[in-house]
Amino acid sequence: MPPPMTMTEKILARASGKAAVAPGENVWVNVDVLMTHDVCGPGTIGVFKKHFGQDAKVWDKEKVVVIPDHYIFTQDAMANRNVDVLRDFAKEQSLPYFYDVGTSRYKGVCHIALPEEGHTRPGEVLLGTDSHTCTAGAFGEFATGIGNTDAGFVMGAGKLWLKAPPTMRFVFHGNLPPYLMAKDLILAVIGDIGVDGATYRAMEFDGDGVSALNIEERMTLCNMAIEAGGKNGIIAPDQVTFDYVNKRNAGGKAYQAVYTDPGATFIFEKVYDVTTLEPVVAKPHSPDNRASVSEVKGTKLDRAYIGSCTGGKLTDFRAAAGLLNGKEVRIDTFIVPATTEVAAGLDTETIGGKSLRQIFLDAGAKIGEASCAACLGGPGDTFGRLNTPISCISTTNRNFPGRMGHRDAKVFLASPLTVAASALAGTIADCRDLLI
Repeated sequence: MPPPMTMTEKILARASGKAAVAPGENVWVNVDVLMTHDVCGPGTIGVFKKHFGQDAKVWDKEKVVVIPDHYIFTQDAMANRNVDVLRDFAKEQSLPYFYDVGTSRYKGVCHIALPEEGHTRPGEVLLGTDSHTCTAGAFGEFATGIGNTDAGFVMGAGKLWLKAPPTMRFVFHGNLPPYLMAKDLILAVIGDIGVDGATYRAMEFDGDGVSALNIEERMTLCNMAIEAGGKNGIIAPDQVTFDYVNKRNAGGKAYQAVYTDPGATFIFEKVYDVTTLEPVVAKPHSPDNRASVSEVKGTKLDRAYIGSCTGGKLTDFRAAAGLLNGKEVRIDTFIVPATTEVAAGLDTETIGGKSLRQIFLDAGAKIGEASCAACLGGPGDTFGRLNTPISCISTTNRNFPGRMGHRDAKVFLASPLTVAASALAGTIADCRDLLI
């Protein structure tokens, strides 16, 4: 009889063919999905060909997903060349899951495209050449970012040598007030434990406050596990998970959900009562530089940005549009849907008979094409990029110097509700003033 294990330990045990694994144990893990994109894909392909041969084939073309998303709508020749490299490789390897820009298959941000296109399933191992791959832990799977060298090896071998992380448990209880979103919850956690507080640890999120979140909000929670140094974030699958996955499961692949055993060992536990929390802002230049919104209310801003894998989903835009409806923004406000599916939703989702897109346009916001856009800065012509040392409040996930462009720009991280309220005020604002 194996000892009690956490979800993360169970998934890694199964993927390595063992009855059990313990934190700190190194195991060969069989990979279910490998994802790469235009920033890291060329490097990964280079490593793969160097070590497996110029004519080598990927270990399983059904398990390799290639999603250009970062530097897409730009005239930058090197950025365009990166996409060409992916294009050539996908053709050479006959990859069925290549979501090429400029075609009807183009998706946008990889972390939202993966679940939309059915590549996330409970109990699986998903590795990606992007640190926010941990987003997919919202589906009850082990999902983490890896470097180009590891990804190049996985591309050829289908497995990777991994160390099982110990698990930290964060429990959220209570009914989420209308002025809080998952972004507030994860910023509160990061503020408590710091950007290195979960280094090489699994972050398991639990409690009735988490169960009440829709799947997009759960994705936001797991997305920023890496901002605390986490190896992965993970949430137990339930009917909300199964309904989403079963509707989209690519190839109808069988999967098996796992759950943390009673008596499993956590190296850290913290319990939150969500009814006592207030909106959170991360001040420049670190995601753990936490402040309650009341502490920074009135701080002058030049720009508002709502988008990215963290804040560019339909749930995020519904929240923001609810505040912007019938009003006008006072500062430059950029709206960037994470994927083409989300972009289509801006036209089909309505509030009071008006589409979300119309609400944003009427409020004076600018709407960009589905992509990562300015979240990672990018070339100078990137939509929404901070090209001068201005102050921006953003739904993105990082606010290090230069992250969204200019090194001297200041980025405040917040929820879509807080960003929308601030866009209307021209200063950091408390969305409770508009909601309560």
